[in-house]
Amino acid sequence: MNRIRLLVFNSALSVLDYRVPDGMRVEPGSVVVAPLGPRQITGIVWEADRLPGDEVPAAKLRPIIEVLPVPPLAAPLRRLIEWTADYYCAPMSSVARMVISSGGALNGPATMTEYRLSGGMPERMTLQRELAIAALEGEQATIRELAGIAGVSEGVLRGLANQGVIEPVTVSIDRPFAPADPDFDVPELSPEQREVADELVAAVRARAFAPFLLDGVTGSGKTETYFEPMAEAVRMGRQVLVLLPEIALTENFLKRFEQRFGSAPVQWHSSLKSTERRRAWRAISEGTAQVVVGARSALFLPYRDLGLIVVDEAHEVSFKQDDGVRYNARDVAVMRAHFEGFPVVLASATPALESLHMAESGTYKRLELPSRFGGAELPHIDTIDLTEEPPERGHWLAPRLIAAIEDRLAKGEQSLLFLNRRGYAPLTLCRNCGFRFKCPNCSAWLVEHRLSARLACHHCGHEEQPPATCPECGEPDCLVACGPGVERIADEVEQLFPEARVAVATSDTLNSPERAAEFIEAAESGAIDIIIGTQLVTKGFHFPELTLVGVIDADLGLEGGDLRAAERTYQQVAQVAGRAGRGAKSGEVLIQTRHPGAAVIAALAEGNRDSFYEAETEARRHAGAPPFGRWAAIIISSEDDAEAREAANRLGATRPQHDGLMILGPAPAPLALLRGRYRYRFLVNARRNAQLQAILNDWLGGHSFAPGVRVGIDIDPYSFV
Repeated sequence: MNRIRLLVFNSALSVLDYRVPDGMRVEPGSVVVAPLGPRQITGIVWEADRLPGDEVPAAKLRPIIEVLPVPPLAAPLRRLIEWTADYYCAPMSSVARMVISSGGALNGPATMTEYRLSGGMPERMTLQRELAIAALEGEQATIRELAGIAGVSEGVLRGLANQGVIEPVTVSIDRPFAPADPDFDVPELSPEQREVADELVAAVRARAFAPFLLDGVTGSGKTETYFEPMAEAVRMGRQVLVLLPEIALTENFLKRFEQRFGSAPVQWHSSLKSTERRRAWRAISEGTAQVVVGARSALFLPYRDLGLIVVDEAHEVSFKQDDGVRYNARDVAVMRAHFEGFPVVLASATPALESLHMAESGTYKRLELPSRFGGAELPHIDTIDLTEEPPERGHWLAPRLIAAIEDRLAKGEQSLLFLNRRGYAPLTLCRNCGFRFKCPNCSAWLVEHRLSARLACHHCGHEEQPPATCPECGEPDCLVACGPGVERIADEVEQLFPEARVAVATSDTLNSPERAAEFIEAAESGAIDIIIGTQLVTKGFHFPELTLVGVIDADLGLEGGDLRAAERTYQQVAQVAGRAGRGAKSGEVLIQTRHPGAAVIAALAEGNRDSFYEAETEARRHAGAPPFGRWAAIIISSEDDAEAREAANRLGATRPQHDGLMILGPAPAPLALLRGRYRYRFLVNARRNAQLQAILNDWLGGHSFAPGVRVGIDIDPYSFV
């Protein structure tokens, strides 16, 4: 191969051809460094017939500089990159960049310096030095990590290093991870679990594409069940990927994994340090990382021999990325399994309607776990009609819910209160002039966070201190919090039950794996009486003493024009209800609502999931919505409102006319201003057989826009703001 074509990580560049110097070996998938003007760029060698472009004359080809010391990307992964780019109308370069997601990993083996006790003693002993030496017996890590272990400053340890009390050790950054033992602690499964596990194990052994929907009620032991095909893949020397929707779930999963396999899996998420990402990436690409647990981005890593993917809590909205490449990791996981020929398991107690439809049509095989493990019973669910049993004025907990919490406190049991709204209050206004605090960058109210004394925008991250006086009228002490967030519920709980131990569990308070681990340990040890949380607590947690769940406002998710609102509300409330009564004690769920007769609320109260899904399916069928039709959103944005509006109107004037295709808009997006950009939206509804991506590419490709205008396409959108 003398002439090669590169896919580079810059969508503004056209196809680039290069020459391979004599004696240098490359193949499709090789990662190489090539010259571009005075600069050097990284690219992936691609099949020329799959990456069309104008061919450069041989005499003008420049030679590549080097082939980087990483395994070439396999052909099935290259096909996945192509499919993802085509399906989600994204540049191939942007998808490929997710594969090459650790620049440091491309540079080959590397070392770092760690430290350990040498056996010597300092010239002068201090209390901190004495504590550090005692704490670091048998430890070896970086200075920063040792300081965390010992609970002292880095300066104390550097002083010990200068005196030779701790000594440097050169280690490989890419040292291998501890191997998983598939037979370390094999669990005793129930007959239902064993039947499902055996079928999944057989699918792993078959080494063929097989998509499964593991549909099990909360507490049925789905995790223990899918651990068995994972163990079989490890026995066969193949790799396993487990996708989790939230970083806060990682610590809980790691603990259960280590109990089963005797060592921790390899992690991949945004909180990893660059050296940790490098080590994980290289182990994955070389095949020494046996089991990888990660967020959605772990899906695109270059596994050497992937034999199974498990998507846990597969219904979760957080598997859909809303910026950059707007892909759904649940669906891309199925396609990766298809291209590489191995089974994929979508596990959920409340599957997405699209997944259920695929199972009913025979595309996925549905495996059911209809009862809880160990004889535990599903909780009793009841509604509290807030129009008939209202809370006291200025409060948010109805009397019946308060009485139920009192009962649990008396019994020494735990309660969980769920409200999917972070902060103290969603709106702050002036009681004197009516001024409302808005984000300067977004068309959204600032949310008061009283714990951190700030007003924050949950869309762009803008923060400011609450002022002492109204910015509009100058009146002091006139600001009023409107509506409840979890912090306000926590205040009310602390007033009602001053002796209770209360924890607030949100992405603000559990924003790292370490904080999540501390919360889980406290809850499991009984150090928390009442948990107050957002959707973060609706999944993955198992607290045997938690016997009461109170849903503060079940109607909240039905507001705002979300086309998937009913399904999402059902999933959230059903998942949080599933936290109750998972141990030997029975559970109770109280749902506060102003609309107890609404179909989704009635289905939750009756425990009749099938009736809800049937009604929702018929509504979707009538509307031509997924899974019976296709949606796409097109967002036109600019920092100049007139420029964005003109571009949207010009695009709307040339909208394509096709049978089975309806294009609504342009109209200002619900969040008409986001991160300083004005936004106009089209919503496209198409039949399943419409060539949606080709139509959109032809339509948008016929326009040129001003430099400040951005055009974003979201296929199968989950966010409608």
